[in-house]
Amino acid sequence: MAEFICDVKKYRQLKNLTQEELAQKVGVRRETIIRLEAGKYNPSLKLAMDISKILETPIETMFIFK
Repeated sequence: MAEFICDVKKYRQLKNLTQEELAQKVGVRRETIIRLEAGKYNPSLKLAMDISKILETPIETMFIFK
């Protein structure tokens, strides 16, 4: 079974963004960001790309499947 690793929190904090600010920028609720950072939510490709653009970090750096 694949393991999902999400480093969004680390890159979000490097940009000094709150969960709420990131959520607003990508058009989701804060709860979605909370679940994503906890590894309990697999984002759609569109959401992953939107987060990648906002955080200026490649998708494959933030989202890892092992």
